[in-house]
Amino acid sequence: MSFEPDVLQGFVQRYLDTVAGGSADAVAALYAEDATLEDPVGGGEVHIGRQAIAGFYKMVEGGEITTELREFRAGGHEAAFVFAITVGGAMRIEPIEVMTFNGEGQITSMKAYWGPQNITQLSS
Repeated sequence: MSFEPDVLQGFVQRYLDTVAGGSADAVAALYAEDATLEDPVGGGEVHIGRQAIAGFYKMVEGGEITTELREFRAGGHEAAFVFAITVGGAMRIEPIEVMTFNGEGQITSMKAYWGPQNITQLSS
């Protein structure tokens, strides 16, 4: 299975838009039922399944969030991208995420690579 790069970029943009403006359940709905999420990689538990993934996104639900896609690469049914997420106008994080997608365009796995060096505190 393979997608054209612009289709994968559309999936990624849909994800970023939903993170910025949607509920935790709306974000989790973009994932396959048995998907995995690791954010940040090496930083703790891997969330398995849509219910666990919704729980992960609850921490940003209802917050003032903006997202901006900075760089994008695609191959087959996978995408890697750099984006910026600004939380409450106070903090900006620039992770690299790697996602795989199934034939229906649902996210089957997401890994986010970032650490303290990728966080910028913004002046208030």
